[in-house]
Amino acid sequence: MFGYIRIQKSELLVREYEAYKSVYCGLCRQMGRDYSFLSRLILSYDCTFYAIFLMSLGRSCEGFEQKRCRFNPLKKCNFCKNRDDSLSKAAALSVILAYYKLIDDVHDSGFFRSLCLKLLKPFFSRWRKKAALRYETLDRLASEMLSAQLRAEENPDCCLDMACEPTAALLSSVMELEGSDETQRRILAQTGYGLGRFIYLIDAVDDYEKDMSSGGFNPFRNIENPREVMKNNLSQALAMTYDAYNLLDLVDFKGIIDNIILKGLPTVQSEILDKCEVKNEGSV
Repeated sequence: MFGYIRIQKSELLVREYEAYKSVYCGLCRQMGRDYSFLSRLILSYDCTFYAIFLMSLGRSCEGFEQKRCRFNPLKKCNFCKNRDDSLSKAAALSVILAYYKLIDDVHDSGFFRSLCLKLLKPFFSRWRKKAALRYETLDRLASEMLSAQLRAEENPDCCLDMACEPTAALLSSVMELEGSDETQRRILAQTGYGLGRFIYLIDAVDDYEKDMSSGGFNPFRNIENPREVMKNNLSQALAMTYDAYNLLDLVDFKGIIDNIILKGLPTVQSEILDKCEVKNEGSV
């Protein structure tokens, strides 16, 4: 994932913000415990959201405890305690996605940047192999996503929906795994699909100017009136996500998840669209 699934801090209650930070710090601590101190550098808001979502589904949060921060031993932080493997699973997804993102970046980068990224590959590969031993399904889904993404982007007839599909399908499958029955699995699959589609699209918008300059692949490259298409597709993806999510009966962390979907993601959309300069023919 790419760091787009953020809270709108100003709209959170103080206790909700403290809970969010506790999960973030708890995930950081879990990544250091399961992989290495350096793996904490790839901690993302996206996988923090995944951890919160898992704990909300399983109602597995057992409270919070205060311990010293590993990055700043002079500071004490609250850490979330949970009785299942939500934090471990989120830590595994973090390193697995980081590894496959690195592979994709190597494929898309020029010689010198690609060379620099390859120097990081041994670290990411070791973390990913360790995560895959425990969560083989997550690793398989991410691997299939990367293969499908590369095929789509190399297809001369690749359209917007085709480009979005691998990421949307990955998040759909990852979320579906957590369902306790057929109905909940279908709801989670649709929630993940909409969220995955949004993540891919917002990343494409964020990279639009860079891709237009470098000649890299971007699904909006040959689309007329791209800004309007960007806005419409992002809004549709958010609506799809919320319509499905709203069918879930969540209690724990619901205020935080509502904030992310209803406030955080729309704010990210507005910020990135506002800074994106569309220059190709037919743009507005």
